[in-house]
Amino acid sequence: MPEAIATIALFLTITSLVYTHVGITNIANSYKLWFQEGYWVNYNVVEAISWVAKAAVILPGLVWQKEIWQLHVITLVTSALLIWVSERKLLPTMVAFNTLWIGLSSVVIVRNLL
Repeated sequence: MPEAIATIALFLTITSLVYTHVGITNIANSYKLWFQEGYWVNYNVVEAISWVAKAAVILPGLVWQKEIWQLHVITLVTSALLIWVSERKLLPTMVAFNTLWIGLSSVVIVRNLL
Protein backbone atom coordinates (compact mmCIF):
# COMPACT_ATOMS: atom_id res chain seq x y z
CA MET A 1 0.00 0.00 0.00
CA PRO A 2 2.82 2.52 0.69
CA GLU A 3 4.10 1.95 -2.88
CA ALA A 4 0.69 2.76 -4.34
CA ILE A 5 0.40 5.95 -2.30
CA ALA A 6 3.93 7.04 -3.19
CA THR A 7 3.32 6.27 -6.87
CA ILE A 8 0.09 8.26 -6.97
CA ALA A 9 1.69 11.16 -5.09
CA LEU A 10 4.69 11.24 -7.45
CA PHE A 11 2.45 11.00 -10.53
CA LEU A 12 0.15 13.79 -9.35
CA THR A 13 3.04 16.04 -8.30
CA ILE A 14 4.99 15.74 -11.55
CA THR A 15 1.89 15.95 -13.74
CA SER A 16 0.57 18.97 -11.84
CA LEU A 17 3.91 20.79 -12.11
CA VAL A 18 4.22 20.15 -15.85
CA TYR A 19 0.56 20.90 -16.63
CA THR A 20 0.76 24.12 -14.62
CA HIS A 21 3.96 25.18 -16.36
CA VAL A 22 2.55 24.44 -19.83
CA GLY A 23 -0.84 25.87 -18.91
CA ILE A 24 -3.98 23.95 -18.03
CA THR A 25 -5.83 25.58 -20.94
CA ASN A 26 -3.12 24.51 -23.40
CA ILE A 27 -3.26 20.95 -22.06
CA ALA A 28 -7.07 20.90 -22.26
CA ASN A 29 -6.97 22.23 -25.83
CA SER A 30 -4.46 19.53 -26.72
CA TYR A 31 -6.76 16.79 -25.41
CA LYS A 32 -9.72 18.36 -27.25
CA LEU A 33 -7.94 17.68 -30.55
CA TRP A 34 -8.98 14.02 -30.20
CA PHE A 35 -12.60 15.10 -30.70
CA GLN A 36 -12.13 17.53 -33.58
CA GLU A 37 -13.13 16.65 -37.11
CA GLY A 38 -10.10 15.96 -39.25
CA TYR A 39 -7.82 14.88 -36.39
CA TRP A 40 -8.09 11.16 -37.05
CA VAL A 41 -6.09 11.07 -40.28
CA ASN A 42 -3.87 8.12 -41.20
CA TYR A 43 -0.87 9.22 -39.16
CA ASN A 44 -2.81 9.95 -35.98
CA VAL A 45 -4.70 6.65 -36.20
CA VAL A 46 -1.42 4.72 -36.55
CA GLU A 47 0.07 6.75 -33.69
CA ALA A 48 -2.89 5.96 -31.41
CA ILE A 49 -2.79 2.24 -32.22
CA SER A 50 0.96 2.22 -31.68
CA TRP A 51 0.63 4.00 -28.35
CA VAL A 52 -2.01 1.54 -27.12
CA ALA A 53 0.05 -1.45 -28.30
CA LYS A 54 3.19 -0.19 -26.57
CA ALA A 55 1.23 0.47 -23.38
CA ALA A 56 -0.20 -3.07 -23.59
CA VAL A 57 3.37 -4.42 -23.79
CA ILE A 58 4.81 -2.22 -21.03
CA LEU A 59 2.06 -2.14 -18.37
CA PRO A 60 1.74 -5.88 -17.65
CA GLY A 61 5.52 -6.05 -17.29
CA LEU A 62 5.64 -3.13 -14.88
CA VAL A 63 2.59 -4.05 -12.84
CA TRP A 64 2.57 -7.86 -12.86
CA GLN A 65 6.04 -8.77 -14.21
CA LYS A 66 4.32 -10.57 -17.13
CA GLU A 67 5.35 -10.35 -20.75
CA ILE A 68 2.74 -10.75 -23.47
CA TRP A 69 5.28 -11.28 -26.22
CA GLN A 70 2.68 -11.67 -28.97
CA LEU A 71 1.86 -7.97 -28.64
CA HIS A 72 5.33 -7.22 -29.98
CA VAL A 73 4.07 -8.27 -33.41
CA ILE A 74 1.67 -5.32 -33.27
CA THR A 75 4.34 -2.93 -31.94
CA LEU A 76 6.75 -4.08 -34.65
CA VAL A 77 4.22 -3.29 -37.36
CA THR A 78 2.99 -0.02 -35.85
CA SER A 79 6.53 1.26 -35.22
CA ALA A 80 7.44 0.59 -38.85
CA LEU A 81 4.19 2.23 -39.98
CA LEU A 82 4.87 5.28 -37.80
CA ILE A 83 8.19 5.89 -39.51
CA TRP A 84 6.57 5.32 -42.91
CA VAL A 85 3.55 7.63 -42.40
CA SER A 86 5.41 10.30 -40.45
CA GLU A 87 6.07 12.59 -43.39
CA ARG A 88 4.55 15.53 -41.49
CA LYS A 89 6.11 14.72 -38.12
CA LEU A 90 9.45 13.29 -39.19
CA LEU A 91 11.21 14.19 -35.95
CA PRO A 92 14.56 12.48 -35.34
CA THR A 93 13.57 11.43 -31.83
CA MET A 94 10.41 9.75 -33.12
CA VAL A 95 12.27 7.98 -35.92
CA ALA A 96 15.02 6.84 -33.52
CA PHE A 97 12.53 5.70 -30.85
CA ASN A 98 10.48 3.67 -33.32
CA THR A 99 13.61 2.23 -34.91
CA LEU A 100 14.74 1.17 -31.44
CA TRP A 101 11.30 -0.32 -30.78
CA ILE A 102 11.46 -2.32 -34.05
CA GLY A 103 14.73 -3.78 -32.77
CA LEU A 104 13.28 -4.51 -29.34
CA SER A 105 10.20 -6.19 -30.81
CA SER A 106 12.37 -8.20 -33.19
CA VAL A 107 14.46 -9.52 -30.29
CA VAL A 108 11.39 -10.50 -28.27
CA ILE A 109 9.62 -12.16 -31.21
CA VAL A 110 12.68 -14.16 -32.30
CA ARG A 111 13.45 -15.14 -28.69
CA ASN A 112 9.96 -16.58 -28.30
CA LEU A 113 9.71 -18.27 -31.69
CA LEU A 114 13.15 -19.92 -31.85
